[in-house]
Amino acid sequence: MTDGFVADYLSYLLGRASHLVYTEFYTELRAAGVGSLEWRVLATLADERPRGIGDLATEVLAKQPTLTKLVLRLAAQGLVQREEHPDDRRRTLVRLTSRGANRVRPLIERARAHEALLLQDFSQRDRAALKRILRSLIARWDART
Repeated sequence: MTDGFVADYLSYLLGRASHLVYTEFYTELRAAGVGSLEWRVLATLADERPRGIGDLATEVLAKQPTLTKLVLRLAAQGLVQREEHPDDRRRTLVRLTSRGANRVRPLIERARAHEALLLQDFSQRDRAALKRILRSLIARWDART
Protein backbone atom coordinates (compact mmCIF):
# COMPACT_ATOMS: atom_id res chain seq x y z
CA MET A 1 0.00 0.00 0.00
CA THR A 2 1.11 3.48 -0.76
CA ASP A 3 2.12 6.12 1.78
CA GLY A 4 0.93 9.68 1.87
CA PHE A 5 -2.49 11.17 1.37
CA VAL A 6 -4.25 8.23 -0.29
CA ALA A 7 -3.09 5.75 2.36
CA ASP A 8 -5.51 7.36 4.80
CA TYR A 9 -8.10 8.85 2.42
CA LEU A 10 -11.52 7.27 2.97
CA SER A 11 -12.62 7.39 -0.66
CA TYR A 12 -9.44 5.68 -1.80
CA LEU A 13 -9.66 3.03 0.93
CA LEU A 14 -13.30 2.26 0.13
CA GLY A 15 -12.61 2.13 -3.60
CA ARG A 16 -9.53 -0.04 -3.27
CA ALA A 17 -11.23 -2.44 -0.86
CA SER A 18 -14.27 -2.67 -3.13
CA HIS A 19 -12.12 -3.31 -6.17
CA LEU A 20 -10.08 -6.04 -4.48
CA VAL A 21 -13.11 -7.80 -3.01
CA TYR A 22 -15.16 -7.57 -6.18
CA THR A 23 -12.34 -8.62 -8.50
CA GLU A 24 -11.99 -11.84 -6.55
CA PHE A 25 -15.73 -12.59 -6.64
CA TYR A 26 -15.97 -11.64 -10.31
CA THR A 27 -14.20 -14.90 -11.23
CA GLU A 28 -17.18 -16.73 -9.70
CA LEU A 29 -19.58 -14.67 -11.79
CA ARG A 30 -17.58 -15.17 -14.98
CA ALA A 31 -17.57 -18.92 -14.41
CA ALA A 32 -21.36 -18.80 -14.10
CA GLY A 33 -21.67 -16.70 -17.26
CA VAL A 34 -23.09 -13.72 -15.40
CA GLY A 35 -21.93 -10.13 -15.87
CA SER A 36 -21.36 -7.82 -12.95
CA LEU A 37 -24.35 -5.56 -13.61
CA GLU A 38 -26.56 -8.56 -14.29
CA TRP A 39 -25.44 -10.00 -10.94
CA ARG A 40 -26.23 -6.79 -9.08
CA VAL A 41 -29.71 -6.62 -10.64
CA LEU A 42 -30.57 -10.26 -9.96
CA ALA A 43 -29.14 -10.16 -6.42
CA THR A 44 -31.02 -6.94 -5.64
CA LEU A 45 -34.31 -8.36 -6.89
CA ALA A 46 -33.78 -11.62 -5.00
CA ASP A 47 -35.63 -10.18 -2.00
CA GLU A 48 -38.79 -10.53 -4.13
CA ARG A 49 -39.69 -6.83 -3.93
CA PRO A 50 -40.36 -5.26 -7.32
CA ARG A 51 -38.41 -2.08 -8.06
CA GLY A 52 -38.96 0.84 -10.35
CA ILE A 53 -36.25 1.27 -12.97
CA GLY A 54 -34.98 4.49 -11.39
CA ASP A 55 -34.78 2.98 -7.91
CA LEU A 56 -33.16 -0.15 -9.24
CA ALA A 57 -30.59 1.90 -11.17
CA THR A 58 -29.64 3.69 -7.95
CA GLU A 59 -29.34 0.43 -6.02
CA VAL A 60 -27.20 -1.33 -8.63
CA LEU A 61 -25.00 1.70 -9.35
CA ALA A 62 -26.00 2.03 -13.00
CA LYS A 63 -27.26 4.72 -15.30
CA GLN A 64 -30.95 4.37 -16.06
CA PRO A 65 -30.61 3.93 -19.87
CA THR A 66 -27.98 1.20 -19.38
CA LEU A 67 -30.17 -0.55 -16.85
CA THR A 68 -33.25 -0.32 -19.06
CA LYS A 69 -31.39 -2.13 -21.86
CA LEU A 70 -30.20 -4.82 -19.47
CA VAL A 71 -33.69 -5.29 -18.02
CA LEU A 72 -35.06 -5.79 -21.53
CA ARG A 73 -32.41 -8.49 -22.17
CA LEU A 74 -33.09 -10.17 -18.81
CA ALA A 75 -36.83 -10.10 -19.52
CA ALA A 76 -36.23 -11.71 -22.93
CA GLN A 77 -34.30 -14.47 -21.13
CA GLY A 78 -37.17 -14.95 -18.69
CA LEU A 79 -35.10 -13.89 -15.67
CA VAL A 80 -37.12 -10.79 -14.80
CA GLN A 81 -40.52 -9.50 -15.71
CA ARG A 82 -41.62 -5.95 -16.29
CA GLU A 83 -44.99 -4.80 -15.07
CA GLU A 84 -46.98 -1.62 -14.85
CA HIS A 85 -46.85 0.25 -11.56
CA PRO A 86 -50.29 -0.01 -9.89
CA ASP A 87 -50.41 3.72 -9.06
CA ASP A 88 -48.55 5.24 -12.00
CA ARG A 89 -48.92 3.79 -15.49
CA ARG A 90 -45.84 5.72 -16.64
CA ARG A 91 -43.59 3.76 -14.28
CA THR A 92 -42.38 0.25 -14.91
CA LEU A 93 -41.68 -2.18 -12.09
CA VAL A 94 -39.17 -5.00 -12.41
CA ARG A 95 -39.40 -8.23 -10.50
CA LEU A 96 -37.43 -11.47 -10.48
CA THR A 97 -39.09 -14.49 -12.06
CA SER A 98 -38.77 -17.99 -10.64
CA ARG A 99 -36.25 -18.71 -13.40
CA GLY A 100 -34.28 -15.63 -12.32
CA ALA A 101 -34.45 -16.74 -8.68
CA ASN A 102 -33.10 -20.17 -9.64
CA ARG A 103 -30.27 -18.50 -11.53
CA VAL A 104 -29.24 -16.13 -8.74
CA ARG A 105 -29.77 -18.39 -5.70
CA PRO A 106 -26.51 -20.37 -6.09
CA LEU A 107 -24.60 -17.14 -6.78
CA ILE A 108 -25.92 -15.61 -3.59
CA GLU A 109 -24.71 -18.68 -1.70
CA ARG A 110 -21.27 -18.28 -3.30
CA ALA A 111 -21.30 -14.57 -2.43
CA ARG A 112 -22.11 -15.40 1.20
CA ALA A 113 -19.30 -17.95 1.30
CA HIS A 114 -16.92 -15.44 -0.29
CA GLU A 115 -17.89 -12.80 2.28
CA ALA A 116 -17.40 -15.26 5.13
CA LEU A 117 -13.92 -16.05 3.84
CA LEU A 118 -13.05 -12.36 3.52
CA LEU A 119 -14.20 -11.60 7.05
CA GLN A 120 -13.03 -14.76 8.79
CA ASP A 121 -10.16 -12.97 10.57
CA PHE A 122 -12.47 -10.31 11.99
CA SER A 123 -14.55 -10.70 15.12
CA GLN A 124 -18.31 -10.80 14.82
CA ARG A 125 -18.37 -7.43 16.54
CA ASP A 126 -15.96 -5.92 13.97
CA ARG A 127 -17.93 -7.40 11.07
CA ALA A 128 -21.15 -5.91 12.40
CA ALA A 129 -19.45 -2.56 13.07
CA LEU A 130 -17.99 -2.41 9.57
CA LYS A 131 -21.37 -3.00 7.95
CA ARG A 132 -23.15 -0.63 10.35
CA ILE A 133 -20.68 2.17 9.61
CA LEU A 134 -20.91 1.62 5.85
CA ARG A 135 -24.73 1.60 5.96
CA SER A 136 -24.67 4.79 8.02
CA LEU A 137 -22.31 6.47 5.58
CA ILE A 138 -24.54 5.47 2.67
CA ALA A 139 -27.72 6.61 4.42
CA ARG A 140 -26.22 9.98 5.29
CA TRP A 141 -25.08 10.54 1.74
CA ASP A 142 -28.42 9.38 0.30
CA ALA A 143 -30.20 11.84 2.56
CA ARG A 144 -28.12 14.67 1.09
CA THR A 145 -28.86 13.84 -2.53
